[in-house]
Amino acid sequence: MLKALFFDMDETLCDTRFANEQATRLLGESLLAQFGPGVDAAAVAHAYVAGIYREWSESQRARYLPIIEQQSEGAFRVQLIRDLLAEQGITEVSKDQARSLQDQFDRDRLQHFDFYPGIAEFLTEMRQLFTLVVITNGPEFSQVPKVKTVHLARYVDHILIGGQEPEQKPAKSIFLKALKLANCEAHEAIHVGDSLAADIAGAHNTGITSVWIQHSQPLDAELGIDPHHTVLHPSEIPQFIRQLHQGSN
Repeated sequence: MLKALFFDMDETLCDTRFANEQATRLLGESLLAQFGPGVDAAAVAHAYVAGIYREWSESQRARYLPIIEQQSEGAFRVQLIRDLLAEQGITEVSKDQARSLQDQFDRDRLQHFDFYPGIAEFLTEMRQLFTLVVITNGPEFSQVPKVKTVHLARYVDHILIGGQEPEQKPAKSIFLKALKLANCEAHEAIHVGDSLAADIAGAHNTGITSVWIQHSQPLDAELGIDPHHTVLHPSEIPQFIRQLHQGSN
């Protein structure tokens, strides 16, 4: 019997890609306005987003991990902006200037961050039937504001943020905590997410049925991860879960 629904947040319940695209565009416009046509503003803005998602070279990893560990996520993001501009030949950028750009990106992203259409209503409906738990990876610095922006706690019973836990997805521990919070066994839950490596692998490691949101991603045979179920887009989640529930009755 199905008792709990676990969900990823970004690109599962919420359209993070759209929010990132808008914030990246606006950051590029601000960079161009401040530093002129001599800077490749779009390249800097896109590299900033890649950086905050930990798409690092080895040298970047060696540089930024100590900043995160010894200072803060915010300090890393400020330094990232200064470094990216320095690569463009703009070396006289103060921490305050970089922090202003970083703050703008965060504000713009949150302004455009929202549930996919129909998801809030779906969660309200499902909460009458199941215990709902969100399991999201990412640092507290960025994930807590997102959670607050969409008032996620109004729609689900529990929220686990990887950056606040000892381990993030696909670690078994965070899924076991979700099961404990939902007061159910692994076979009584399903997990829905868009990442094969984090969501689907993590669910499988814990014996939880997985639902993969494919978006436009290919199924990477090299990972050796085969989801139990697949939907093409988050808009298909409500119908799929309703059918799954009806089939189990």
